[in-house]
Amino acid sequence: MASSLSSLMFSVKRKEPEMVSPSKPTPHELKLLSDIDDQDGLRFQIPVIQFYRNDPSLAEKDPVDVIRKALAETLVFYYPFAGRLREGPSRKLMVDCTAEGVLFIEADADVTLEQFGDALQPPFPCWEELLYDVPGSQGVLNTPLLLIQVTRLKCGGFIFALRLNHTMSDAASLVQFMTAIGEIAQGASEPSILPIWRRELLNARDPPRVTCTHREYELVPDTKGTIVPLDDMAHRSFFFGPSEVAAIRRLIPPHQRQCSNFDILTACLWRCRTIALKPDNNEEVRIICLVNSRSKFNPPLPRGYYGNVFAFPMAVTTAGKLTDNPLPYAIELVRKAKADVIEEYMHSVADLMVTKNRPHFTVVRSYLVSDVTRAGFDEVEFGWGKAVYGGPAKGGVGAIPGVASFYIPFKNAKGENGLVIPICLPFEAMGRFVKELDNVLENNHVQPNSISIVSSL
Repeated sequence: MASSLSSLMFSVKRKEPEMVSPSKPTPHELKLLSDIDDQDGLRFQIPVIQFYRNDPSLAEKDPVDVIRKALAETLVFYYPFAGRLREGPSRKLMVDCTAEGVLFIEADADVTLEQFGDALQPPFPCWEELLYDVPGSQGVLNTPLLLIQVTRLKCGGFIFALRLNHTMSDAASLVQFMTAIGEIAQGASEPSILPIWRRELLNARDPPRVTCTHREYELVPDTKGTIVPLDDMAHRSFFFGPSEVAAIRRLIPPHQRQCSNFDILTACLWRCRTIALKPDNNEEVRIICLVNSRSKFNPPLPRGYYGNVFAFPMAVTTAGKLTDNPLPYAIELVRKAKADVIEEYMHSVADLMVTKNRPHFTVVRSYLVSDVTRAGFDEVEFGWGKAVYGGPAKGGVGAIPGVASFYIPFKNAKGENGLVIPICLPFEAMGRFVKELDNVLENNHVQPNSISIVSSL
């Protein structure tokens, strides 16, 4: 059922954006990004948002002042974030550690946290008011690497919204930085995990040698349009709790039921989405599963490393094979793609980047999924307790709508723990997607209205 969140309207009063610089002098130097960091597919800004309740015992403390001061102190340790990206020969990105600072906005909203309701999930109402797009700040090069807005709410709670230049860090690394701000906001003199740069650990080898198959970087002609129409998109979020996952599992023979929830949900959503978009049967369709590869390295990457450490492994099939075969066919494709990611795979990606001019991953008829349930956004504290919601602010990746979904931890109104998954599709395709997903759950003994559309815009 649709939430009233989509109709919530409020206004935000913002002060002029300011620059927050490190509170102490920091080194002025050039620091190269890794060859994983500076690929084309990460050259965009990614937004996250955190909602916090009022704590009456902290009535004398202003979250804006606390976070602004803690940010300046944290930037002493994470001083590259206060610099600017430059591009060198062969499109190589580097940070000019200028200590110019990050953009910071102080704001007040005439709304309470309670008015957002139980369905506190993307897409968020009045999003542009909660993280103001400062003119001239959207570029990748020569602009602030972080934009932060702290918005006080009428109830005493607040919203912390952040936009990051993705070439600098992935989700796990960003949480490490945000946690450091929170620790210093609560009185620590330094972060519990000190940041480590060491980006050369994920640089290309000399000479580079691409040893693995990387279909995610194939040049694919966009013969029929990636997703059409781009100007008539529907954004919805869907809740998957224990009963929904169990219903999908009933489609799988007993010998395959050891599959993870991620594998099952990804295969199901990819199949339903493909049916909804109605490509020709002979058209190739692709699933990209973001894989955090930190655990793949031996010796391990140093604790505190805060670069990008994930891969975009891809499975490819035709639309006809995906939709005509039962769900286990798609599950095996997903599992195989994920299993391909080992340490050698990451080195091979870095080598491909320098030999192929840092290409973008293939978006043509692709669906990208990213599981952020273990990233820890909801664990970040600034002194007011854990976030009521913490995580991605949107369901897309980069400038291309409809390509990506995040898997976000969520507890519904019944107290069930599950996932909320934002989906973006053309308006008519969204109707077909909902119907197809309804059919999957209804035919497997879950009432169709148990598909909770927790928010819709």
